[in-house]
Amino acid sequence: MPPQPAHRVRPAATGRPAYSQTMPCEAASAIGARRLVRAACGAWGLSDLIGSAELIVSELVANAVVHSGSRCLRVTVSRPGPRWVRIAVIDKSRRLPVRRTAKADDENGRGLGIVEALSDRWGTDRLPWGKRVWSELRVERKP
Repeated sequence: MPPQPAHRVRPAATGRPAYSQTMPCEAASAIGARRLVRAACGAWGLSDLIGSAELIVSELVANAVVHSGSRCLRVTVSRPGPRWVRIAVIDKSRRLPVRRTAKADDENGRGLGIVEALSDRWGTDRLPWGKRVWSELRVERKP
């Protein structure tokens, strides 16, 4: 298999702290997405959020891979305010995600339930060419 092209991590143009990276819309991209989240949280001194943030981004990437039909996706990790970290996955599908209730023997259908359980808030933004599914984690003040 030929080597994959390097995908650059870019700072946000908004002036707010953020990291983003475009990746192929494939399951292996969850590794890069977790790496991006880990780097962002580490750079901001928020290592206590890394575990939840990695699981959230893994589930959001998995949903995009399974349901979007897109060739690529974009992962962003940002600080919309001093008390929040936002993790988002953007794809070109306009089909909105639907949270399901999985039965005990179902192998799938738990992703958005996990995102909801770990997030302080989450949602979806329609975009002219697709959608952004996001999750926010509250940054706790340190004593």
